[in-house]
Amino acid sequence: MLTRREIIKNSALIGAAATLPAGVLRAFESGELITRAIPKSGEEVSIVGLGSAATFRSTAQSGNTTALQEVIETLVNNRGTVLDTAPSYGASEEMCGQIARNTGLTEKIFWATKVNVARRGGAADAEAARAQIQRSFERLGKMPMDLIQVHNLADLPTQMPVIQELKQDGKIRYVGTTSTRASRYGDLEQAMRDYPLDFIGVDYAVDNRVSADRILPLAEDLGIAVLIYVPFGRTRLFSRVRGREVPAWAQEFGANSWGKFFIKFAAAHPASTCVTPATSKAAHMLDNIGAAYGQLPDTAMQQKMIGFIEALPGA
Repeated sequence: MLTRREIIKNSALIGAAATLPAGVLRAFESGELITRAIPKSGEEVSIVGLGSAATFRSTAQSGNTTALQEVIETLVNNRGTVLDTAPSYGASEEMCGQIARNTGLTEKIFWATKVNVARRGGAADAEAARAQIQRSFERLGKMPMDLIQVHNLADLPTQMPVIQELKQDGKIRYVGTTSTRASRYGDLEQAMRDYPLDFIGVDYAVDNRVSADRILPLAEDLGIAVLIYVPFGRTRLFSRVRGREVPAWAQEFGANSWGKFFIKFAAAHPASTCVTPATSKAAHMLDNIGAAYGQLPDTAMQQKMIGFIEALPGA
């Protein structure tokens, strides 16, 4: 059984990191891409997308457009659609838009960005929110914007009406809100009941299943789409499995790398619409999007995956 590192080493992408030709970034043309429907519309999106925080953000801030262009091309060339970003992710939002324009990919991407002008623990200003959203429109260059979410539940009474109005005006297709803090799940649950949300963004991973207790079932009940964040626990899960092989039984659902193992677990929850792990490496993006092909683990297999990870040291 191969580790994530071995998969990457054996890939045609293992050449010099900054010289990967676009022609080798299309790897799954003959496979069946797994998609999920957005409950409020029935529109299908790929079950794996791309986040732009973490290492993507660091690379964007360094100005390395070559590496990030290869990541975005790998996503789209293998039929991935969702790209999740935010104005607060440093240069990520602006660079994503620039790369997409330069490569003609703007209309092929399902753009998910955010708004948050509230001071920490304080109130937002509606006009400042509008100005931030206008900058996002200009940076990403797509109208209507696919999705804008109020970032981290920030001052929903002020910022949510702004994006709802823009949706009514036809400038935004979907609206939502996000939280990756279990301490705010009560507030997220209330927001899901109080506002006509199309999407939420929340954390969920094989070793972090708190959102599955109430948030994900509520999303199913209310017909709210879910973007799954940090399916690797940022780097936590890779640290726990370092030096270990992917178990042989994971081949039954096509997980021949740890990246696929973790993503397929997150994608298998019936409330999950799209899993959006962040990466700044095309080889990792290729591995990640590979999790959108083949099968997903059933309920019994998910329990086996949980048991395997929980038996490892480093909880």
